[in-house]
Amino acid sequence: MFDAALAAARQVLTPPFRTVLWKTLALTLALLGVVWIALHKLIVAGVAHSYPWAATALSFVGGVGLIIGLVFLVAPVSFIVAGFFFDELAEEVEHELAPGEAPGRALSLGDAAWLSVKFSAVALALNLGALLLLLVPGVNAAAFFGANAYLFGRGYFELAASRYLPLGEVRRLRKKNALRLFGAGLVMAAILAVPVFNLLTPLFGTAFMVRIARNIMRSTGQARRSASG
Repeated sequence: MFDAALAAARQVLTPPFRTVLWKTLALTLALLGVVWIALHKLIVAGVAHSYPWAATALSFVGGVGLIIGLVFLVAPVSFIVAGFFFDELAEEVEHELAPGEAPGRALSLGDAAWLSVKFSAVALALNLGALLLLLVPGVNAAAFFGANAYLFGRGYFELAASRYLPLGEVRRLRKKNALRLFGAGLVMAAILAVPVFNLLTPLFGTAFMVRIARNIMRSTGQARRSASG
């Protein structure tokens, strides 16, 4: 797993990934910006209507609070961004790992959108829960890392393995390798906790989890059967 993480980190800096990097950063920042503006206007407008004198102070305090809160929104946004660019990046990883083999099949737009929206919604709920525990020392950190490790391990694995296997088989493999995927998710959650670097989560997560998924499928013989099928 450590080798896969290092290889994924190196691949994020390669030309094909750098090309997608600007698109993912633009989309991630745009989504976070829209959320920030909407929440900021909602908070300020709601108070300014009754207490105009408090609008300026609340605008500043609310802005700082929302910046902190946006850290917890990077995870759900990551799943949405991954849905747009996952197959493009996954194919680059597969070509590097097995140049002579055919890459996996791209997910249909509907399947990719469903997986992305599903995990984004769950990530939003769990991270908002972790945000509510912000003032509880230790508990918040454990909730943040535990929830996101589970989500990233499960979500990115399903995106990667679904390029080769039916969803039912993907879920069977995911349950069988739950502990391993949780460990992989912890690596991704650690990156998520680092400001600025967390914006690279969709790129690193794709490069990393495609490697993990292929190793799991290879260990069970699934990679050979899916290629021959």
